[in-house]
Amino acid sequence: MAIAVNTLGNVFEKRLIEAYIAENGRDPVTDEDLSADDLIELKTSKIARPRPPTLTSIPSLLSVFQNEWDALALETFTLRQQLTQTRQELSTALYQHDAAVRVIARLSRERDEARDALSKVSVHGGPTTNGEAMQVDSSGLSSDLIAKVEATQEKLSKTRRKRPIPDGWVTSEALNSFAPVEKSNPLYAGTRSFALNMRGEFALLGGEDGRLGVYSISDKAIVQEMDAGPGAVADALWIGDRAVASTSAGHVKIWENGAEVASFYGHAGEATALAVHPSGDILASVGIDKSYIFYDLTTNSIATQVLTDAALTTAGFHPDGHLFAAGGIDGQIRVYDVKTTTNAANFDSAGPITAISFSENGTWLTTAAKGSTRVSIWDLRKAAIVHTIDIASPISAVRWEYSGQFLAIAGPSGLVVQQYSKSTKEWSEPLKNATPAIALEWGLKAGALLCLDSEGCITTLTTR
Repeated sequence: MAIAVNTLGNVFEKRLIEAYIAENGRDPVTDEDLSADDLIELKTSKIARPRPPTLTSIPSLLSVFQNEWDALALETFTLRQQLTQTRQELSTALYQHDAAVRVIARLSRERDEARDALSKVSVHGGPTTNGEAMQVDSSGLSSDLIAKVEATQEKLSKTRRKRPIPDGWVTSEALNSFAPVEKSNPLYAGTRSFALNMRGEFALLGGEDGRLGVYSISDKAIVQEMDAGPGAVADALWIGDRAVASTSAGHVKIWENGAEVASFYGHAGEATALAVHPSGDILASVGIDKSYIFYDLTTNSIATQVLTDAALTTAGFHPDGHLFAAGGIDGQIRVYDVKTTTNAANFDSAGPITAISFSENGTWLTTAAKGSTRVSIWDLRKAAIVHTIDIASPISAVRWEYSGQFLAIAGPSGLVVQQYSKSTKEWSEPLKNATPAIALEWGLKAGALLCLDSEGCITTLTTR
């Protein structure tokens, strides 16, 4: 018989709870006062219900065993069905993976073959405009251009070493007295480079808005403007009286007397730099698309385009015209044979090449790398550095003058001019000035230095 406590509903055996109350007078669970009158007797059935005889006979056992076997067989069937489905899904996935691997392998092989083929061919076509596709073939320069390159090399190489210093050319004593005498107002925002014509009368420069201007040195004003867009003007130069500019959109344009006479769109991206062949009949451009292009200026057409293995940032022709050098963002200076467009030599530098300049002696190539404070002078015959010059500040531009004596080096902190004496084979520094410059040009007979600063101002240094 069980007894339930009426306050909390706890159930106890009657005999035991009564003995506990008689001895303690408290609830064993809550420890509260409790008496026998607080207990409620629970009435229960005195007849126990028997268990169902499910496992008490052989038929019932056989029935249970049959049910268990049926459940096991059904589970086994379900598992086998799921296994078959999983095998099919796995087989399909493996087939798709194998097919994807084969496609990737084929595409990788085709890509490598295309890269190899592109590295061995040139691009040839007529004048191009925006949207016109370039045609690829394996031809290099035409026979007429090759003949001009050979004739120019033969003519210049015979006279270059023997030619005297022109009359009235600047001397080291005159360079010692060079100082800023004029500074223009800011001309174009975002100007990166400029060029001075042969007579030293006009400077050509442009800005980030795609405008190209002709600045008169004597009048101290822009006397003519052209539209070089779309994109910012990346580089500019003169070819005689013709103005040439390249843009960040990949265009190269030529003007004569302010009128556009040719337009090319051969680069897939910025055309970073321009160079003109000594003959005046071949123009070169380099770009971030890893290619350089030669243009035939007699027909105003693209003569050839050659793919390299790095984005190109600067360029220049050898004084004799038989070599073409291009500086890359990978720190390599690549020298090419102009006639065959083959790679003749490579020189390694410490960083992306920002400036190159051939010396008029025909054997030296001067280079500067981004962020570097020194220039390297390479001997093309030895393929080695023969001299370095440290100006203790980053370098933006280097420029040899026509006589091959003076090398101008410029940067944001100022410029220096180094002189090489052929007789003593020694270097000296006739000029050091704090005029900042991102680009510079020698004036007529090297009688002046014109510097372009980051604000687009042109400063003229000469004797007072």
